[in-house]
Amino acid sequence: MALETGVAVADKARPSPSPIKVKKLGHLVYEVSDVERSRKFWTEVMGFVVSDTNEHGMVFLRTNSDHHGIGLKPSKAKERPERGLQVEHLALEVEDVAALLEAREYLRQQGVEVVWEGRKGAGCNIGVTFLDPDGYQFELYCDMDQVDQSGRTRPADQFRRADSVEEAIAKPLPKRW
Repeated sequence: MALETGVAVADKARPSPSPIKVKKLGHLVYEVSDVERSRKFWTEVMGFVVSDTNEHGMVFLRTNSDHHGIGLKPSKAKERPERGLQVEHLALEVEDVAALLEAREYLRQQGVEVVWEGRKGAGCNIGVTFLDPDGYQFELYCDMDQVDQSGRTRPADQFRRADSVEEAIAKPLPKRW
């Protein structure tokens, strides 16, 4: 149901039901002007734990068993620019790789621009990044590394980047590390 002047009404022109079934909001990656200051805020004030860092200076933080819930990306600006620091992407988890492939195909059929797909580094999740109508990036992903109570994360030498979902499938990662 949509709201029209405060009254719930049925959507007027509803396309066929989407096959995309999001399990949960996943993680937020955003630019910060001072990574160390932001790391301290998220760990000391908000109680997050650092999972990993990468070669680009990003810091990945978690609050549950997901490898990361927040990614801090260093901004090239030394202070907050006029237009503000940018949110890189918000990620939404789907059930598995089959659901991810179906979602990618559906997005393309709907004319949605897919700007990246595959597997990056820390967290080793497989994803598809697309643009919403305003140009914001969203990621659908699956298979995020889970961190047990020991806090041990996958070693960086197992971060096997992939440039497509198919390549990520063809180059699976060890289930245990």
